[in-house]
Amino acid sequence: MRKTVLICCGTGCRANGSMAVVDAIREAIRETGAAADAVAQVKTTGCNGFCENGPIVKVMPDNITYYKVKPKDAGEIIEKTVMAGEPVSRLLYKNEAGERVRSQEENPFYAQQKKIALSAIGQIDPENIEDYIEIGGYEALKKALAMTPDEIISEVEKSNLRGRGGAGFPTGRKWRTAAGYDNYPKYVVCNGDEGDPGAFMDRSVLEGDPHAVIEGLAIAALAIGAEEGFFYIRDEYDLAVKHIKRAIEDAKARGILGDSVMGSGHKLNLSVVRGGGAFICGESTALMASIEGRVGEPRAKYIRSVQRGLWNQPTVLNNVETLANIPYIINNGGEAFAKIGTKGSSGTKVFALVGKVKRTGLVEVPMGTTLRHLIYDIGGGIIGDRPFKAVQTGGPSGGCIPESMLDLEVDFDTLSSYGAMMGSGGMIVMDDRSCMVEVARYYTQFLCEESCGKCTPCREGLRRMLEILTDICEGRGREGDLELLERIGHTLQDSSLCSLGKSAPNPVLTTIKYFRSEYEAHIREKRCPAGVCRSLTSFGINKEKCIGCDLCAKGCPVRAISGGKKEPHEIDPGICIACGSCREACRFDAVITLGKGAARE
Repeated sequence: MRKTVLICCGTGCRANGSMAVVDAIREAIRETGAAADAVAQVKTTGCNGFCENGPIVKVMPDNITYYKVKPKDAGEIIEKTVMAGEPVSRLLYKNEAGERVRSQEENPFYAQQKKIALSAIGQIDPENIEDYIEIGGYEALKKALAMTPDEIISEVEKSNLRGRGGAGFPTGRKWRTAAGYDNYPKYVVCNGDEGDPGAFMDRSVLEGDPHAVIEGLAIAALAIGAEEGFFYIRDEYDLAVKHIKRAIEDAKARGILGDSVMGSGHKLNLSVVRGGGAFICGESTALMASIEGRVGEPRAKYIRSVQRGLWNQPTVLNNVETLANIPYIINNGGEAFAKIGTKGSSGTKVFALVGKVKRTGLVEVPMGTTLRHLIYDIGGGIIGDRPFKAVQTGGPSGGCIPESMLDLEVDFDTLSSYGAMMGSGGMIVMDDRSCMVEVARYYTQFLCEESCGKCTPCREGLRRMLEILTDICEGRGREGDLELLERIGHTLQDSSLCSLGKSAPNPVLTTIKYFRSEYEAHIREKRCPAGVCRSLTSFGINKEKCIGCDLCAKGCPVRAISGGKKEPHEIDPGICIACGSCREACRFDAVITLGKGAARE
């Protein structure tokens, strides 16, 4: 049986040199000769999810997966695994028990995931339409062509699929509303303008399985009677744009798209629009304005896009992940999808699990999975086994959830009830060395810069919040600042024009709610407990713990640390710039944080 060498060539693995691995493996096959060429074929795939361990190479049907592969490993992989069926032990993943595991299914990062949107990624070549068709691709579209629009929408309604872009609006209800209007033309749009810091869910789906998203969008077009659609993709996502464009061209060439979809007489033309380069363009009405060639600014939503969207015509806008679920729903039925997850939030959700967690990457789990399961069972816990402090969910407008709430189920309604949000699926884990005041300041600064400035509450409110947070971080905080931040935040929530402004206060309000003592330490004691805010931090050395290993001194950029070998060291406060490099270098927790006692001018 001919073997397949699958090499992850998503953006993360490419950054780690996977294209060089592809070349090396192909060269190793050529050098081995005709025997290897007859036995093996090489395929480049999309993101496998376990990005920090890339490049990832999988050999099928042996089901052996290798991590952190280098070009120099290519010859050994071909000789031992492809030709002889033997694993290269040193390239296998080592679990927490120190055991090497052969398959992804045995890897704790993958073992507890359930994949629908990501099911084909890593198994197929995203630039080869034949690969997608071979695994059943476009069968759902063929099935939908034999259904009425009402039947298609009914299956989506039965699935209880909610929008994965962050709002969680029922997809079936959106489609049915748009289908109910008789004014044509109608449009379908895929929102791939993923702008959240630390998020790469949509990018990975567009890069790794573009035909699944095209198929989902085509089914949406059938359901509402649209003949034209658009992919609005973040401008920085070159690889995603390339793969979607190639997939559209191949689908047209096969008669799957164009003037007669699969010979049915239905017309559907799809095109790609690159994003406007602003976070606000991910908002539905701003996105549509950008497609039309106007400035990406939101408008009031007393008239919904399903009634008047692109060029004032009925328009359905769905997120990448939402559309990637549609083929599964049509093929398996809405009820099968609804059985996964929770009653209010069915199906699975893709998360970008990043930050101070041991195993970072792209994960897909059933809705209702707890934060603890995601962070500790799949993510492996906190780096260095340090104390968990918080997890920030939902992108820059999401909330920060403390340790006491780690057993919360992750779904739309549960997170919202605690002042957080699931958003599009970004999940940033923080340990005890993260300053929650600085976290709130960072996200407020990001949102302040990304606000379109159209409405006064968002434009002025975010600036004022940023000023107050900056004062607190720099030692100028004063009594009453927290109450003022809360008042401004609630005003933004109540009166901002779009969801950016309405959700922007979440990082501030949740950190004040759950980490108030940390704010109070900044304001009253002029001290940053996490040792992050330089104006409020100085470092010292616990001489009882210091063994004189000299690592802190070697890492100090200003040579503020002195001491002999195997003798306790000292930090000169007059030279120290509070960068924290000594604390990061120390393996014995001998470096301690101290307040500076800064006073407000």
